Amino acid sequence: MTASNAVVEPVWERYPLIASNSYARRWIQSCVMLGLARNTVAAYMNAVEGFLRFAQDRSLDLRSVSRETIAQYVGELRTQPRRANANVIRIDSGGFLSNATLQQRLTAVRLLFEFLVDEGLIRTNPVSRGRYTASSHFGACGERSLIQKFHKLPWIPTEAQWMALLDVVRDEPKRNRCMLAFAYDAALRREELCQLRGSDLDPAHRLLRIRAETTKGRRERVVPYSDTSGELLRDYLRHRHVLAGDRHALFLSESPRNHGAPITLWTWSKVVRSIALRADVPAFSTHTLRHLCLTDLARSGWQLHEIARFAGHQNLETTRQYVHLSGHDLAERFAKTMRQIHAWRVDALACVADAE
Repeated sequence: MTASNAVVEPVWERYPLIASNSYARRWIQSCVMLGLARNTVAAYMNAVEGFLRFAQDRSLDLRSVSRETIAQYVGELRTQPRRANANVIRIDSGGFLSNATLQQRLTAVRLLFEFLVDEGLIRTNPVSRGRYTASSHFGACGERSLIQKFHKLPWIPTEAQWMALLDVVRDEPKRNRCMLAFAYDAALRREELCQLRGSDLDPAHRLLRIRAETTKGRRERVVPYSDTSGELLRDYLRHRHVLAGDRHALFLSESPRNHGAPITLWTWSKVVRSIALRADVPAFSTHTLRHLCLTDLARSGWQLHEIARFAGHQNLETTRQYVHLSGHDLAERFAKTMRQIHAWRVDALACVADAE
């Protein structure tokens, strides 16, 4: 088994309730063995640990959890304050858990109980995907989730905010400027960017291979990058050459503590957070440049399937949000409609003039 495919055992000490619950622990271990992304497993463990704490406070065993219990759990989630975290920005949730976090917590619990059903430990899953209720759409029936899902467009900076960010980025080290350029140019996720290797580059054709094991959907893709990013890369590689460190990783840490080691996700998050605060654009994050790139592609007239292929999206609905955010389709329709209305009004005025 190669290093990239090695199974990483969870740190059970951080999740004492899961570690002591044989069912929950077996489910997490099955997630790890199935090759789920490390961040996904960590999110599931945080959610399940919280649910087990909720059940423990009520002296409940997993096999005795009912739909009423789940309703109480959802009610508690809605009023649960979010933990302060300097690296996480929520601009829409106030002091409580964001809608996305609520969905994530409930999904993890539902999957845990699906595992218990499959194992024959319980008969039915108390966490249903939804329930059928009367809909307002002409009396039809529709499925309503236990927690209503908000469909919000990704945040991207305004032109003024973008210029403020650029003013700060100009003074950043060569590595950071190169990473920011690639994050935008190739619409890279944080994991994809930080785990790039020198062997992933094809400088002759300005192509970048995003390895399957670094992607969210575990699907490899090859994307182009611009000549400008290529210049920044060449400048950084000359600088990297003098660093003694990992031979494979493209972007290396230059801190005294981890000098020469591959840059970590958390280090990169701190770099971007520092840039955001200095530019007074606190909503800017490691994912913003990916959002901005895909929105710009939609504004430029790229087709939906082209953007999806470039981004590595498996679901076109995920891609469609960037088309909505760009307003490209609405802008074309608006312009066409206005041209027709304008022509009609001019013709009408001409008719009035002829009548006079």
